Amino acid sequence: MRFPEFAEEWETKKLGEILEFKNGINATKEQYGSGYKFINVLDILNNEFITHDKIIGSVNVNEEIIDKFPVNYGDILFQRSSETREEVGTTSVYLDKDKTATFGGFVIRGKKNGEYEPIFLNKSLKTDLVRNQITSKSGGSTRYNIGQEILASVTLYFPSLNEQTKIASFLSLIDSRIQTQNKIIEQLETLIKGLCQKLILNQVPNKKINNCVSCHSSSLTESDVIDKNGIYPIYGATGVIAFTENSQINEDAILIIKDGSGVGKVQYASDKFSVIGTLNYLTVKPDVNLKYIFFCLKFFNFEKYKVGSGIPHIYFKDYGESLIFCPSLDEQGNIEKLLSSLDEKINLEKTLLKKYEIQKKNLLQNLFI
Repeated sequence: MRFPEFAEEWETKKLGEILEFKNGINATKEQYGSGYKFINVLDILNNEFITHDKIIGSVNVNEEIIDKFPVNYGDILFQRSSETREEVGTTSVYLDKDKTATFGGFVIRGKKNGEYEPIFLNKSLKTDLVRNQITSKSGGSTRYNIGQEILASVTLYFPSLNEQTKIASFLSLIDSRIQTQNKIIEQLETLIKGLCQKLILNQVPNKKINNCVSCHSSSLTESDVIDKNGIYPIYGATGVIAFTENSQINEDAILIIKDGSGVGKVQYASDKFSVIGTLNYLTVKPDVNLKYIFFCLKFFNFEKYKVGSGIPHIYFKDYGESLIFCPSLDEQGNIEKLLSSLDEKINLEKTLLKKYEIQKKNLLQNLFI
């Protein structure tokens, strides 16, 4: 896919033709905490574009060392080592024209050795075409690593500088829309959390959770269902993971992760569905609005009910004894309707965000031919 005003063939270049590589400073623990802004792996993973004010850490070294390890506008930063092949070689670009920084030992800096538009190059380095070249050559016994030689050998396709700038501007507009969308979602989530706090959590608790819902378990494992086909969803910790021909549950329920890193996270499921064994499902008792209880538990503090030295667990027999605010059924319904309208709005905005992200991914693959 091309912009209509450009017709010239793209050039094939090695990354080593346009970047000069250098490994970062291996600072000691005593040198961390003050001094010069110090780009590390977390900065690369958290930011597609790094500016001086976004950098997390600092390092206290003399100016002579800083002069040998500078990061300036347009420099590309690569993650040199990672526990996963998917992460190694992740990139970010430094876009601060007014301030320089330095960089750490698990980072490789690519400094300008040729003409390129920085945002264009960083976007190109994130395409499947380039990522596969980097990750397929990474190696190591306990961690995946890349070196300057691997990076220098990576092949990319380059249009004219004018076309690079046009593509970069276009993709930046999409990035801006995604950023705006994330802010909309963040604001809505802050609003619904505040309303839950005011309408439910700050009220005087008067009813035990186990008097509102019943708890059930499942013996299904992910391996039992992952290759099945059907119309009824199967829920895991991350949401729907498969579909089957038969359903385990035929009524609305609150799904709650009972063990693992997401312990205490809740989902709401309707109609016919199944769950795997890492989840419990809670069904409603008389004179209770189940969706209201869902919002009670969405921001409920499960910390004091977590047990287990390795993998954390929660048990209904423990947190079920906790008191929550449970007003009349009519009042539950009024609160639930308000919170549900916001929750639906959040889900719609998240769906829109996912569409933007898919659009961005498709454009990246089609623009960088």
